Amino acid sequence: MARERRSGGRKSKSNRSASGIEQLPWQQVKNTYPALELLNPDQMDQLHATSIRILSEAGIRVMGDNVMDLFEKAGAIVDRDSKVIRLDENIVQEALKTVPASFTLNSRNPEKQITMGGNNINFGLVAGPPNVHDRINGRRQGNHKDYCNFIKLAHHFNVVNLIGNQVVAPMEMPANSRHLDTYLANLTYSDLSFHCTGIGRGRAVDGINMMAISRGISTDEMRSSPGVISIISVNSPRLFDDMMGDGLIAMAEYNQPVTVTPFTLMGAMTPVTLPAALAQQNAEALFGVVLTQLVNPGAPVVYGSFTSNVDMRSGAPAFGTPENAKGNIIGGQLARRYNIPYRTSNANASNAVDLQATYETMMSSWGAVLGGANIVYHAAGWLEGGLTASYEKFILDVEIIQNMVEFLKPIKFDTDELGLEAIKSVPTGGHFFGADHTMERYETAFYKPMLSDWQNYESWEAAGSKDALERATELWQQALKDYEEPVMDEGIKEELDAYVAHRREEIGFEEP
Repeated sequence: MARERRSGGRKSKSNRSASGIEQLPWQQVKNTYPALELLNPDQMDQLHATSIRILSEAGIRVMGDNVMDLFEKAGAIVDRDSKVIRLDENIVQEALKTVPASFTLNSRNPEKQITMGGNNINFGLVAGPPNVHDRINGRRQGNHKDYCNFIKLAHHFNVVNLIGNQVVAPMEMPANSRHLDTYLANLTYSDLSFHCTGIGRGRAVDGINMMAISRGISTDEMRSSPGVISIISVNSPRLFDDMMGDGLIAMAEYNQPVTVTPFTLMGAMTPVTLPAALAQQNAEALFGVVLTQLVNPGAPVVYGSFTSNVDMRSGAPAFGTPENAKGNIIGGQLARRYNIPYRTSNANASNAVDLQATYETMMSSWGAVLGGANIVYHAAGWLEGGLTASYEKFILDVEIIQNMVEFLKPIKFDTDELGLEAIKSVPTGGHFFGADHTMERYETAFYKPMLSDWQNYESWEAAGSKDALERATELWQQALKDYEEPVMDEGIKEELDAYVAHRREEIGFEEP
């Protein structure tokens, strides 16, 4: 029986917080421009055909009998000894017929639901780093206090639409139950949807149950109104482990979306050539997509792309490269070919919030936006190739995202905007500062950055000569100071606390 809805979030904030930090209002961002297509139709056909040959000739190795059972029932060739599954194009095409082209993800705040698919684009908080860094306290091991701070920042800044899977790992907590603490922080300090952990069935189901409690609905109602999403990572090349399989199956059974994302680094997890990497990525992603439909035809799923390259001198991952940007764009072409919502990332490989972090993030961000991404994962706070969540990088990324959002706004185009009368009203050699046309639009004419400093040199110097990194430190501190916790009914808080206590007892204690 459904529980009575008892919770909600704050109203969407205006474009200026109480502290005066300039930011855009909460919105479902639309990418109104045609997606860039780097490959022609013949090349796309070749890429698809090669992916099918990978699936049918090389196959995917799985570790779970439950996954083998599902594919065997569907007619795939399953070698129980080698645990390799081979499937032909017919199985893929039948599964693709039931994949939803779009779906809505519902948080505990009805005003902050987001849509995956079509021309919608959403930006997610960084996920997974074991470390955290800021300029005041330095680099340190992930912990619960910093985790909660990042959730507060995600809630405070409107361009973050979705919380990633464990923005930073709270390493001081037991590994087998820390997901409960992070889910509780997600639901307490924000009213956004979040990624639950796809490592095993239990962690996925806990996320589903806790989101249902926070929304005052039953898990049965969650089936028709998804509220959480999960990342299912393929261990490239061509390995699907049992824990990820269990997590995917649980999410699909409850009709909650999963994002199937191969981790394909050219030169390490794939051949060094981009077409080969994308063919392998596509085969691995399609395998996961098919699995969701074998579990539950019509279950929402997202096509994930995370193809980049390594540094061939050291073997270290590289992100924000030209190859990475191309991969982001072609990944979008593949997702659109199959009519599946698309996820990619705007990652960088810098060890510091510096010029490298900036230009690599911009490069990968353009690839994601031009590629028609529906979700940009790790969009805010990612540093050190994903090993560190950075406070200053979070602020830099929010500025980059806001610039992208403004770029995606359609250009208003009418007689007033063309401004012929304004042009005629100003004498040659004059200026438009005091023109009526200017004064009418003075406050809203241009995007107002929160991080950039546009003062002249003398004024900037007199104000302390602060560079963008120093200003970013001040901004995240100010945002945390001004943060307001979203409202939650006391009964729901108690129910969530009781659920966490019960599940922690069931799971048992494990050393962190």
